[in-house]
Amino acid sequence: MRKIFLFSFMFLGVLSCKNKNMETTITKNDILVFDTSKWIKKAVVNAKASSIISSWSEYSAFDTSLDVLYESENLEDLAIGLEDLIEKQKLLLKSDYPEEYDVPQIKSRQKVVLTFMLKLKADLEYRLPVEEAVLEMLRANNAMRTQFNVEVNNPLDNSLIIEEEEN
Repeated sequence: MRKIFLFSFMFLGVLSCKNKNMETTITKNDILVFDTSKWIKKAVVNAKASSIISSWSEYSAFDTSLDVLYESENLEDLAIGLEDLIEKQKLLLKSDYPEEYDVPQIKSRQKVVLTFMLKLKADLEYRLPVEEAVLEMLRANNAMRTQFNVEVNNPLDNSLIIEEEEN
């Protein structure tokens, strides 16, 4: 009887220690880690586009907020930077666009960037891996920056094409 009691007591002791270790492991796996060195770098904007962008204060503020995301070290930094970036994006949507960039091609890409920022925000709130959403957002931002280059280097006058179609 004593042996059964002793063995059952030791068995319960081993099981209780094992459960605590599993809980610790789960807690460690819940912490999401990301590496900003794997993130896509911002697309380069040519000199013409850069001169136009530099005078557009709302975009400059947005671009500076985007740089803050690259410097984030943990999820809290990323979440705070993202909140600021979303606010800057909303101000950018309401701003007066430079004449060269007041076109649907730029505005649609800007909305795509906002969409992926909101997806990243949802991933952060639900504690999901953020790597894919960050990469999608950065790709969308690079597409918008590339479109800046395309718009200033486009020699075609769209109004001529539209007038010709109407005739």
